[in-house]
Amino acid sequence: MRHARRNVQRFARFAAIGGLVCGGLMVSQAMASETSAEPDRPGAVSQAADMGRGLVSELGTERTAGTWIGADGRPMVAVTDEEAAADVRRAGAGAKMVEHSMSELRSATATLKNSPRVSGTSWSMDYANNQVVVRADRTVSADEWSRLTKVAESIGKSVRMERIDGTYTTRLNGAEPLFAGAGRCSAGFNVTNGRADFILTAGHCGPEGTTWFSDTQGTQQVGTTTDVEFPGTGDYSLIRYDTGTVLEGPDVVAVGDGQGVRITGAADPAVGQKVFRSGSTTGLQSGEVTGLDATVNYPQGTVTGLIETTVCAEPGDSGGPMFADGTALGITSGGNGDCDNGGTTFFQPVTKALDTLGVQLAADPDAAGGRQASPSARDDNAGAGNDADNGAGAAVPPGGASTAPGGVGSVETVPEGGTDDDASSLVARIGEYRNLGPGLLVIAGSLIALVAIQIRMERGRRQYRNEYSQSWG
Repeated sequence: MRHARRNVQRFARFAAIGGLVCGGLMVSQAMASETSAEPDRPGAVSQAADMGRGLVSELGTERTAGTWIGADGRPMVAVTDEEAAADVRRAGAGAKMVEHSMSELRSATATLKNSPRVSGTSWSMDYANNQVVVRADRTVSADEWSRLTKVAESIGKSVRMERIDGTYTTRLNGAEPLFAGAGRCSAGFNVTNGRADFILTAGHCGPEGTTWFSDTQGTQQVGTTTDVEFPGTGDYSLIRYDTGTVLEGPDVVAVGDGQGVRITGAADPAVGQKVFRSGSTTGLQSGEVTGLDATVNYPQGTVTGLIETTVCAEPGDSGGPMFADGTALGITSGGNGDCDNGGTTFFQPVTKALDTLGVQLAADPDAAGGRQASPSARDDNAGAGNDADNGAGAAVPPGGASTAPGGVGSVETVPEGGTDDDASSLVARIGEYRNLGPGLLVIAGSLIALVAIQIRMERGRRQYRNEYSQSWG
């Protein structure tokens, strides 16, 4: 009986030691993933994306089929021949041989666009799988799905069909900080044309002439919508600030809890890139870019040229900013799902909106040290912030000051000695350090078990010695 008890104790001790080893490995792997310098370094993703786009442009649409950011942070390029693959690898990027060229994928999307419109559907290019993915929400009937499937079959294997939960809707209503008779939205980015200052937000938020307020009572007027594109080739609009509005911190977007991120430029995202979105309903959320040049058939009409992501959003988040490393990337348009169950959210690319509207991101020369917000920005084109009730959405409230470029800081004060690396990594670490939890729990549990086993074994030895000395006098 005693030998059996010893065997059980030995087994338990070995199991606890094994738990310590496994927990240590879990923590080390989590730390390695969080401290990997290259993929997370501010600017590294942009450089990788630029390299991928440059290779695609150089090799052409017949020999390539898109680019994306790989799991290791390197650019990946889909290629159709071995010579192109060799060129890509020599440049330091990864190459994947595929069957369909970009020209074929674009031809597929053109066929889909010319087919009868079905509300509740979308399509985008899945570069990694070399397909155009067509999705239909629950509002699409069986007959409509059948007709769309026949169109896809006529195109060939370059098209993949998927059904999704929920419905595709624009994310209007239900939140602050912008209120109007048409509904409520989130402000996006502050922009300027050199003569006046504007809020860049979603086009579906309201038609031209819509008057916006920062409070539900309609006493604090913000401005009026002057330019709108929706539906059609985009989902963006300009809200011109009222004359005489003078605010600070025009280059900051709020992310909730009194925090803000300073935006210093605009760019196009890359597939596979991690991005953040701020909205006045759900605050700061993160996800990944899964597709570009997406088309969505909303109930109000079709919108083309959007960014497809895994970031969640809910009603009221429309118009809110999407960004990464202090770079403006998109404006929240719509999607399906919510932030409890996840879903797909589409964004209007900022670069196209800026170019089409003839505006540029507003800069704060004092906070940026004279640095321009974009290559075409001028120091005297400072815009104005938005009077947000809950601090989530676009610019900081009146009097708010900006923080380090791309960094997280208080909208009331500028962090001392903040750097790009420190500030931009802070947002990412909010979610990533939770990866350490499971490993630490395993280590703690194993230590407790090991101590308990050791105490029990020591008690057993003492009891045995006492019994032995008594039996032998």
